[in-house]
Amino acid sequence: MKANMGSADRIIRLIIAVVIAVLYFTGRIEGTLGIVLLIVAAVLALTSFIGFCPLYAPLGISTCSKK
Repeated sequence: MKANMGSADRIIRLIIAVVIAVLYFTGRIEGTLGIVLLIVAAVLALTSFIGFCPLYAPLGISTCSKK
């Protein structure tokens, strides 16, 4: 897997994932919506850590700076 996410993209995804997780664990979001958003947060965190977004690949998107 070739990295296709820049540092700004990775930081934004991680911040969104943390916000969703905090909202879920403090009880602000709950039920089915809470579980779905928690799964989305996990995916966002995972993709930000590995630097690769599977959705970007088929669309030909890359937010990495050119080397």
